[in-house]
Parts: sequence; structure tokens; C-alpha cells
Amino acid sequence: MTKRVFSAFKPTGHLTLGNLLGAILPAVRLQDEADCVYAVADLHALTIKHDPERLRARTREAATLLLASGLDRSLVYIQSQVPAHTELAYLLESTAYFGEMRRMIQFKEKSANQEEVRLSLLTYPALMAADILLHRVDLVPVGEDQRQHVELTRDLALRFNRLYGETFTVPEAAHPPIAARVMDLTAPTSKMGKSDGSAAGTIYLLDPAADIRRKVMRAVTDSEDEVRYDPQEKPGVSNLLTLLAVCSGQPVESLAYEGYGALKRDTAEAVVETLRPIQERHTELSADPAELSRLLADGAAQAVERTAGLVAAARVAIGLP
Repeated sequence: MTKRVFSAFKPTGHLTLGNLLGAILPAVRLQDEADCVYAVADLHALTIKHDPERLRARTREAATLLLASGLDRSLVYIQSQVPAHTELAYLLESTAYFGEMRRMIQFKEKSANQEEVRLSLLTYPALMAADILLHRVDLVPVGEDQRQHVELTRDLALRFNRLYGETFTVPEAAHPPIAARVMDLTAPTSKMGKSDGSAAGTIYLLDPAADIRRKVMRAVTDSEDEVRYDPQEKPGVSNLLTLLAVCSGQPVESLAYEGYGALKRDTAEAVVETLRPIQERHTELSADPAELSRLLADGAAQAVERTAGLVAAARVAIGLP
């Protein structure tokens, strides 16, 4: 049987090259062997202070970029347009324990720097679990920082099944290969992120070619001039080699350079060429907002239809009419 895969992208910032290489392009390749479902998790962006208009714009931008990147053979939709996510989330909140929510690493990290912590920051792992369990998925591609969330999802599914009867498919985590951790160009020991990375060290998917070249050419390396792949001793150089390898389709070990300048130039051009067709397709989709809205509405309608049976089963199992 064809396996079903689910992943979601939170629109807390503009999608980056790290998102593309670590999650989106592997997802594109998965379309040949799996039934793929991808959501823009705009509800997750409500866990912190946000600007409503910016959230709407970034949500639509993220959905457009997913389609432009080649996920047009998958089910792509905006999470908040499928009410089943929040309904199932409450059933899972009623299955989860306060202690296990409080122990989630991301809650600890994000709440530590906030004077006013929203309750949704504590409970959103139940919503994340609902996102996954709604679609009866087999595999969830995640990086190391999301492993705990998949473990919680599994725990909640197993607990619900034990208490109320077999209802949920228990998913497995699928961990991406080397490109999953693209690092910040100015701080190569930190992951390139949408919302917490430096603007100078982050390549966004809609960055103009000139900006991409400038950022790569200014990337931090080290005081040596030896090009070799060694993430521990040479994180900056290793990050450039990773970008070049993934964008050009060459093995890292086959890349040989005498100095950093040539490496940076080739890396910059490889990144520009990787993003060029995505940016062109994004421009095409954005030029017809009515058609884009239709595509996203159609995706949401399909998601509503596909998840209705699971929500109904969960309601009955837990004791609701």
C-alpha cells in the first residue's frame, strides 16, 4: 500500500533556503512514492505575538511557494481553513497531561523569554498531533528539533487507542539526510531559520539574485584557506560545501577547491539557479490571485472531505454524540 506522508510549515517568517533544501525538495521527491499532504500551519503562528495582516500575507506566500516548488501533485492547503484541526486538537488536549506539555523543549525555550506566555504555546503540541493524526499518516518527515513532537503524537495516539478503542494510525518519524540542517551564513553553528536567524545570514526563497550573491560572498568561513568538509572544525566552509553539493547535485566529497573565493562564487550561482524556476513560478501564480485562491480552496475542501471520517470516529470513541 502507498504510504501517506504529512508535514506542515509555520508562516512565522519568510520561507528560507534551509526550508527548501531540508524539507520542501525532499517532499517533492516523495510525491513519486507516497500520498503526500502538506499544510501551512497558520494556527501555530498564533502562539506568539503577531500582526494579523502580516500573518495573512505570509500564509498565502508560503502556500504559493509550496506549490511553486513542485508540490502541485500533493494535497496542499491552509490549516485554518479545515476546522477539523481544532476540533481534534481539543480531543487530544483531553487525552494529554499537563506535565508532558510543560516538558516540551520548545515550550521551555520560547516561554523563557516572554513576559506574557499565551496558553496556546503550551497546548499547541496537541494541535500539531491533530494535524498529523487527522490524515492517518504513516510517516512524518522532521528534523531533530521536531523529534519530541512526533514522539508526543505517538504517545497520544497510543493512549487514545488504548482508552477509547483503535482510532488513530500511529505515525513514524522520518529524518531527512544531510541537507536538513542548512546553517546561518553569518553564524554557521546556528540553523538558518525563518524567524530567529540573521537577515544577512539567511537566504529567503524570494531573495533577488544580487542579494543571494552578496550574502554568500560575505559568508563567514575561518582564518585558514583550506577547503574541506569538517562541520566541527570548519562549520562555515562545510555549510557552503553542503549548499553547493545539494544545489548542484554533486557529492560533497567530489568538490575540490583551492580557496574560499571560488567556492563562494560557485555556491552563490548554484543557489541562484536552484531558486530561479521557483521564483518564476511564484510570480506566475501570484499574477492570478483568483486562480491561486481557487487552488487553495480546493485543497482545503479535499482535506475536509478526507478527514471527516476520522473526526467522526474520534468523537464517537471518546463519548460524544
